[in-house]
Amino acid sequence: MSNARLAAVAVALWLTAAQAIAEPPMTRAPLGEAIRETLIATPALLAPLSAPEPAPLSAPEPAPINLYADDIARDLDLLAREAPHLFAPGLPGFGPEDATRRLALFTAPDCPDCAQAEAELRALAGRIGLRVNVFDLGRDADLAARLGLDMAPSYVLPDRLLRGAMPAFVLERYLAP
Repeated sequence: MSNARLAAVAVALWLTAAQAIAEPPMTRAPLGEAIRETLIATPALLAPLSAPEPAPLSAPEPAPINLYADDIARDLDLLAREAPHLFAPGLPGFGPEDATRRLALFTAPDCPDCAQAEAELRALAGRIGLRVNVFDLGRDADLAARLGLDMAPSYVLPDRLLRGAMPAFVLERYLAP
């Protein structure tokens, strides 16, 4: 409630109280009765309390700041430069060569999560038409280093890098058109 509205109501109540005080009361009941009668007789006194307050004048909300915009731009630029090495036809992998959805999987020997990731991706590749190119972190160390990949399994999509084991349903969401 604005200060002007409160002031209007306060003045009206003060005037009512002043009338009640002019006639010395024995209890507070006459004061309450006088206020009640005044408010009933003059409903306009309550109008400031029930009217909607005007919207405050203010500047529009600023757009949210994306703290990761520079990192995202850097990753997308890196992925665009490395795409021919990651998604080119003829690279070792599985799934249809002509698939529009592509993923590069980086694995390591003796990696139980890698074996599970590959098995899940094989099932996903058959279901959604996905091409998965498989790389070895040791054998393809230069490419992995350029991408900043240091753990297996890691997944590279045309628009993101994912480090660590991911459930197939998460990957499917990332791959959804």
